[in-house]
Amino acid sequence: MSILLIGGDSLGNITEKLIANGFEDIEHITGRKNDAKNFKIPRNIDLVMVLVDFVSHKLTAIVKEESKRSDVKIAFSKRSWTHMEKKIQQCAKELTDVKKVII
Repeated sequence: MSILLIGGDSLGNITEKLIANGFEDIEHITGRKNDAKNFKIPRNIDLVMVLVDFVSHKLTAIVKEESKRSDVKIAFSKRSWTHMEKKIQQCAKELTDVKKVII
């Protein structure tokens, strides 16, 4: 599975924890630069997670709209791993169930 994280300057040990939860492709956008507001979700992304304590409301709205347009699952969380883990496990289960139905 692949994930795009939006927010936060660095991910620290979150990358290792995401790998342990089955994510092979991990991309990150800090959300600080103006060009981040014009981004497009890459085609290979299964889940977009917005770290709400590190992004503006405007960027959150842009990401939400792009996620709908791209038909990619989106989740919102604090940067704390405890908050992220619950959301990620729930989304990973939903994504896995959808892929089983398609196959």
